[in-house]
Amino acid sequence: MITVSNLDVQFGKRILFQDVNLKFTPGNCYGIIGANGAGKSTFLRVISGQLDPTRGTVSMGPGERLSVLAQDHFAFDEYTVLNTVLMGHSTLWEVMSEKDALYAKPDFSDEDGIRAAELEEKFAEMEGWNAESDAAALLSGLGISEDLHYTLMKDLSGKQKVRVLLARALFGQPDNLLLDEPTNDLDLDTVTWLENYLSNFEHTVLVVSHDRHFLDSVCTHTVDIDYGKLQLFAGNYSFWYESSQLALRQQQQQNKKAEEKKKELEEFIRRFSANVAKSKQTTSRKKMLEKLNIEEIKPSSRRYPGILFTPNREPGNQILEVKGLTKTVEGQTLFRDLNFNVEKGDKIVFISHDPRAMTALFQIINGEEKPDAGSYQWGQTITTAYLPLDNSKYFNSDMNLIDWLSQFSPDTNEVFLKGFLGRMLFSGEELLKKVSVLSGGEKMRCMIARMMLTDANCLILDTPTNHLDLESIQAFNNTLKVFKGNILFSSHDHEFIQTVANRIIELTPNGIIDKMMDYDDYITDPAIAELREKLYQR
Repeated sequence: MITVSNLDVQFGKRILFQDVNLKFTPGNCYGIIGANGAGKSTFLRVISGQLDPTRGTVSMGPGERLSVLAQDHFAFDEYTVLNTVLMGHSTLWEVMSEKDALYAKPDFSDEDGIRAAELEEKFAEMEGWNAESDAAALLSGLGISEDLHYTLMKDLSGKQKVRVLLARALFGQPDNLLLDEPTNDLDLDTVTWLENYLSNFEHTVLVVSHDRHFLDSVCTHTVDIDYGKLQLFAGNYSFWYESSQLALRQQQQQNKKAEEKKKELEEFIRRFSANVAKSKQTTSRKKMLEKLNIEEIKPSSRRYPGILFTPNREPGNQILEVKGLTKTVEGQTLFRDLNFNVEKGDKIVFISHDPRAMTALFQIINGEEKPDAGSYQWGQTITTAYLPLDNSKYFNSDMNLIDWLSQFSPDTNEVFLKGFLGRMLFSGEELLKKVSVLSGGEKMRCMIARMMLTDANCLILDTPTNHLDLESIQAFNNTLKVFKGNILFSSHDHEFIQTVANRIIELTPNGIIDKMMDYDDYITDPAIAELREKLYQR
């Protein structure tokens, strides 16, 4: 359990939040949400003791252990993968290290024997004999194969390190667990594993994430950082989002009577409760809404970008025909003899165990790369807009935002460009920033604006939610659901895939799986799982 009392955090004259009084209890998972810069990560740093608050205290139950997802990917470079995970339980690691040092002494004394016996007792109390097998199981669940467990951390890739550090945080069933963006660099299968793991976790979890499906799957409560306050809601992210949108609509209808508003909110809560009861998510086993005070629901102060794609013409019947495409990178076949037709109305998500497959395919059909074999043909009525995975080449410039966007706009009037950038949440002095110094999220919003100006009827999106905050992801997702053209995309965002795609094409080195179905149905279909295994193992 974590208790936060009278907490203030202030940097200079800027107050992030104040008068925070919250209690985080075992068996619950709390999703920390808020706009960029609201203080989500800062709050976790205060809870972990890495940052002192301006005022107030943070306390845990007697003898409770706190575990934090480490952000420094180089801190354990000289340790093996397995030892890095074991070190996540610092008390156990100290006992193991001292015990091993004692037994290694050439002049083992009676005093050493007494101390060794004490350590062995502590070791047994902490179930130390199972430690290595438990750590190995965590690593395997997170996609780190057994042959890597005794490799030095410095010899792993960045994405592999992320998984090891996550295993380190989870190891030993800590009483309190803090996770800041735990799904970054995880594939969809590993995210699902983590969702299931946390669903059965019996202690206290605080998590910051931009993955809405992940938040919905694991969170029993939502902590919203807004208006300089932290407010606790029973329920997951979707409940918070829908309720805040309802409150916003009610606020805009100023003449609606208070009693009518109350009835509308109560009906919303009843409907949401029914949906939760039917779901397989973690929230189904929690009484999420029993303590909800409907008077506390109010509109969020957050701003959502105005993302809107308007095709200049309706697509014809011939969209894209792909014949015999083959691509190999660094000796590895990403796909071979790839054949498919894109039909009118298709919104296709491309998935693969190797994300390079999607990037290679999109680069080929966008004319940026050559296939090893095969061909593709776009229909005569089709205009495309491409959002690449790596957008760095677009921002190697000292141009400001207005000049940068004018390169891609048919209307170069400054008033128009400022208005367009305003829709993407750029205003005032931000418009004069050099594009080379923009953050990852700002660059993505610029790239989306560039796409919007094309009026294309077919969008090609390579992992489009990378670097975006929850508000931008939600706005992007909402507009793609109603987009009238075709969409070809890849994503690690489960909710994005489930709500946008009506067709799934999985790329493997030995063929494809092509299904017109929901993503949730796809990943739970045993026949598809069997086929996937065969295609990847050939």
